[in-house]
Amino acid sequence: MVLEKLGLEGKVAIVTGGGTGIGRGIALALARAGAHIVVAARRLEFIEATARDARALGRKGLAVQTDITRSDQVNSLVARTLSEMGRVDILVNNAGIVREETRKALWEISDEEWHSSLDTNFTGAFYCCRAVGPHMSQQRSGKVVNVASMFGMRGVRDNYMYNSAKAATILFTQCLALSWAYYGINVNCIAPGLFQTWRDKADYDFLAAYVPLKRAGQPEEIGPLAVFLASEASSYLTGSVIPVDGGSLSNAFAPTDYVPTISLKEER
Repeated sequence: MVLEKLGLEGKVAIVTGGGTGIGRGIALALARAGAHIVVAARRLEFIEATARDARALGRKGLAVQTDITRSDQVNSLVARTLSEMGRVDILVNNAGIVREETRKALWEISDEEWHSSLDTNFTGAFYCCRAVGPHMSQQRSGKVVNVASMFGMRGVRDNYMYNSAKAATILFTQCLALSWAYYGINVNCIAPGLFQTWRDKADYDFLAAYVPLKRAGQPEEIGPLAVFLASEASSYLTGSVIPVDGGSLSNAFAPTDYVPTISLKEER
């Protein structure tokens, strides 16, 4: 009976940013659990590969090139999903950027940099929820999984944009959960820690010293949690934020038993 509740047979899931990294891991985990997958991102070749792999698992797989910072493209994504798949049961707001950002003094951040980060890491999730809201509310069911970050729960020096956007994602999740409970829609949030996605492995090996489990996570390790949050097994869970970080938040993201031996003051 427990395994039956984790099944997603016949469900339709939209996964943004599903061409690479964590998004791809989530999309394929949902497909293995039985869901048909619609993958959205800007880079068509990557989402086509994910959709192809979903079809190889016996599911429907659709790739829709989408810039989630454009509300018209998000509306088209949902309209095409409804046209070709007939329904939307699961929305995973995973798309985001971090690699383009560099830490800098607040007064050095341009308007363009600020809006680019906030729009991709937060506003896109708002656009997607707004687009699927009428359909999910009408069918009186749905599962929304937002992907934030542990850095939405903790400040980092000179890292204003990403941290602010992910903190907004967490509060948006809680507001949406309260508002959409009336319609039978569950809204939850995953807050990943250090996951090996786009950097060189040596970078992750260095950062892993700050993680109690002493390693970076792998994208496929978030997949099972996403399946749980998208399934009936989590029917009484909404408004929750679940860190998946190897214990980093519990350990203040510093090495276990770490004691500084030099001044932490940074000269500017």
